[in-house]
Amino acid sequence: MHSRGRLALGGAGILKDMALSQQLSEFLRARRAQVSPADVGLPELPGTRRVSGLRREELSQLAGVSVSYYTRLEQGQSVNASDGVLNALATALRLDEHERAHLRELASRRRRPLGPPPAENVDTLTRDLLRSVGNTPALVLGRRSDVLAWNPPAHALLAGHLSPTAPDRPEDRPNLSRMLFLDRPTRELYVNWERKARAVVGNLRQVAGRHPDDALLASLIGELSIQSPEFTRLWGDHRVRPCEADEYRLRHPLVGELTVTQQILVPARSPEQSLVLVTTDAGSTPQDALTLLRGYAS
Repeated sequence: MHSRGRLALGGAGILKDMALSQQLSEFLRARRAQVSPADVGLPELPGTRRVSGLRREELSQLAGVSVSYYTRLEQGQSVNASDGVLNALATALRLDEHERAHLRELASRRRRPLGPPPAENVDTLTRDLLRSVGNTPALVLGRRSDVLAWNPPAHALLAGHLSPTAPDRPEDRPNLSRMLFLDRPTRELYVNWERKARAVVGNLRQVAGRHPDDALLASLIGELSIQSPEFTRLWGDHRVRPCEADEYRLRHPLVGELTVTQQILVPARSPEQSLVLVTTDAGSTPQDALTLLRGYAS
């Protein structure tokens, strides 16, 4: 699905974008723009506002910090803000628990140089776990959403147009984020593509905050930013949401429409990886569709 050359897209500008100080600055500005004075009980003053959302002065007032300190923080000139300040800003910006954790990640680390990322391989115990789920579609994802392994039902359900052995070759591994934005069959699989895309981008945002030194992750984000205006739009929202469990309506080319639940488990010995299970309600029509699909996969 990708090559070393494609991973190099984006250049120095993309690597700079991955710096923690710039991520913090962009996150604060984006989320400030998404909160109106009325949302937080401030009066709407007469006249035309020059900014969308809260002004720096208004956010500083709500958080109980000086305007000069908040300005330095938003501009990336201040690091290691106290938990009290971060909690106050998170409350003022109406962040949920995942976004609060992301803010702490961005604000508590100094910029680090991008280095060679660790190789991602599937542990023997994780492969045993993948085999143990039987006929349930399941796949193992790396932290950058590379498909490290999948069982035949998952391949037939989510990527039947690709080689079933692709995850075994690191240089050809499918990447679910890239597929969702740049691969037409994957886009057409999801009836509500926008919903799935927001979930994937929100998860990438969280991973980028945790691993600002991952050059391959930076290149993936750079590639998607260059090739997909939709990714650029969603990335600019700075929404943070881990992929945990959600329900999706699929439009499969062989078995038609079915509703599935995608759930994620974290292997005990590989906390950077995810085991994704795709299930349906017992005795439902979608379950019958998966049973039919297993026939194609065998």
